[in-house]
Amino acid sequence: MTPHRAHLVALLLVLLPALAHGQMAVPPDADPRVSQIVAAVSEARLRALATTLVSFGTRESMSTTTSPTRGIGAARQWIFDEMARSSPRLQVSFDTHVIAPQGRFTRQTELRNVMAVLPGRSPRRIYITGHYDSLSLGSGGQQARNAPGGENPQARADFDHDAEAPGANDDGSGTVLTMELARVFAESGVTFDATLVFICWAGEEQGLVGSSAHAQALAAARVPVEANFNNDIVGNVRGGNGVIDAETVRVYSVGPEDSMSRSLARYVARTAAIHVPSHRIRLMAREDRFGRGSDHSSFTRQGFPAVVFREANENFAKQHSAADTLEGVDFPYLAQNARVNAAAAATLALAPPAPAVIDERGQNLLTRGPSGYDAQLRWNASPGAVAYRIAWRDTWTNDWQHRQTVGNVTEFVLPNVSIDDFVFGVAAIGADGHESLTSAYVSPVRQSADVKVVK
Repeated sequence: MTPHRAHLVALLLVLLPALAHGQMAVPPDADPRVSQIVAAVSEARLRALATTLVSFGTRESMSTTTSPTRGIGAARQWIFDEMARSSPRLQVSFDTHVIAPQGRFTRQTELRNVMAVLPGRSPRRIYITGHYDSLSLGSGGQQARNAPGGENPQARADFDHDAEAPGANDDGSGTVLTMELARVFAESGVTFDATLVFICWAGEEQGLVGSSAHAQALAAARVPVEANFNNDIVGNVRGGNGVIDAETVRVYSVGPEDSMSRSLARYVARTAAIHVPSHRIRLMAREDRFGRGSDHSSFTRQGFPAVVFREANENFAKQHSAADTLEGVDFPYLAQNARVNAAAAATLALAPPAPAVIDERGQNLLTRGPSGYDAQLRWNASPGAVAYRIAWRDTWTNDWQHRQTVGNVTEFVLPNVSIDDFVFGVAAIGADGHESLTSAYVSPVRQSADVKVVK
């Protein structure tokens, strides 16, 4: 029996009681609803959206807001109107924040994130995002910033906020990906358990300001955010070193190894292998590229799981300059990256929420069991779950090596499996077979006081 067939047989044995009561049906690995959403991504529409987006000349955060055809004011209104007309199911609004002078903002500035909400059956949120503001640092662009001693001129009083900054790839690519997926998800007719939120951020180039203001508000209101799929520079295939890569994409996630952001990254790789098998996911075990960042960090700073998608090989000379034009965007590649986002977000939005593996006091629910040599896993029930899948791996390995489906229980014992030698996790399975993120049992760091020394 093949491993794939064995997995299906095990799943059927666990879920047969639910089948007998008409509660569920076990789908194939590739749920037709998710496949439909992935297939609906339009390369032609991505190209058309990007063509209009760059026509505003600049979308710099402090550029003009009074022109109907140029600057950030015109761009944000067009994004709003475009998402509003995509589907009546989308609730489109401006998420507005007035930013005090600070850092690279030399004057008080009104930032408007453009937000489209697709309501689900539950309030838990899954975000798909990209930043629509652009930037020009002059002829050298980001390449000049990368040089030793390179400085950011944005804080200078004479900085030209209306200079040509088409931002086709940084981050026009992530912006139109977000806009296209808002349309695709809304037009799919699928009712998701999670609420999906599609946001085009402002103020990223001044230090992740628009996303930080939004994430701070989410944390203050205790909004349940399960994931942020952030996309920043995802449309170019030819690197500045001449290397071409149109078949992979990098996904960065902050540690530690058992953080929910890392769980989200593994989820992306797993769902992409099912729905977009020709596109390889390169998981990167760090928050972002060396010394650089993006809006997903606004979420992780508030404790929300988040990843960022980056193209396989960047061209730094075109970033943050007037050279970041449509010619640098490969739309078949951008469409593939959109499909990877769609597969992961749709699957996660159809699944139950991840189970909690700590109690109300924050204490771990993993114990040795009565024998001292068994792994006794306990977890809190997830709404909508009909079964659970436990996972474990060697402590020096960063992905799950063993997975076992169990019934609709909140406790399971693995005999003679030492909690000292393995990392454990558990995921919830919904009535249609979709699986949540895996919640890992994180080994606590021992705390101790300094030793008092007389001399």
